[in-house]
Amino acid sequence: MKKQTYRAYLAVLVLLMLPVFAQAQESSLGNWLIYIGSKKLDQKWNLHHEVQYRNYDAIGDLEQLLLRTGLGYTFNEGKNNVLLGYGYILSENYIGDTDNKTSVNEHRIFQQFISKQKVGNVSLSHRYRFEQRFVESDFKMRFRYFLAFKVPFKNKEKGNSKLYLSAYNEIFLNTKSSVFDRNRVYGGLGYTFNQNVRIEAGYMNQFFETGGRDQFNLITFVNF
Repeated sequence: MKKQTYRAYLAVLVLLMLPVFAQAQESSLGNWLIYIGSKKLDQKWNLHHEVQYRNYDAIGDLEQLLLRTGLGYTFNEGKNNVLLGYGYILSENYIGDTDNKTSVNEHRIFQQFISKQKVGNVSLSHRYRFEQRFVESDFKMRFRYFLAFKVPFKNKEKGNSKLYLSAYNEIFLNTKSSVFDRNRVYGGLGYTFNQNVRIEAGYMNQFFETGGRDQFNLITFVNF
């Protein structure tokens, strides 16, 4: 691939992320290590499994441990998937401005629908998720909408490269006030090793009503 093409892709990524950098000037940088797996049970059914290790800093200061699994059903020639899942989340929250933490346990049931489509060279994914959250003694419900796209780099001689650009936006809405919970914006670079394994590294900003946080995300996807 010519250098000019690489520069064009990088320029687009920077332009996409400029509003996020502006939003996140007051927030601190954390690190999320993420594994997302899918096991095919047959041509229709799949078992989803996921581990996320979230840190307040580079590594070692646990913010959240998230374990998620679910049973999914694929239809419409692989373009759509419905899934019923369960998640366990351990949060280590700082108490005010002190160095002390408190542990919060959450059990979560969720239902989701994923729709995939192709627009030219761009792969689009829509995910609609509804969560029932048991946070200690509280019960909450939340709706999430996730829109992602993946654009492979072009190789003039061989077609699409194994490298690709990845970006998404996800909004979280509560069923009670305040309705707006948070929004996540992500942009990164990925590499596809084969049809079953790929890895991404990218920047994500998560902002709330009163502040925001930045994360460097390292994500591994495995299908088998």
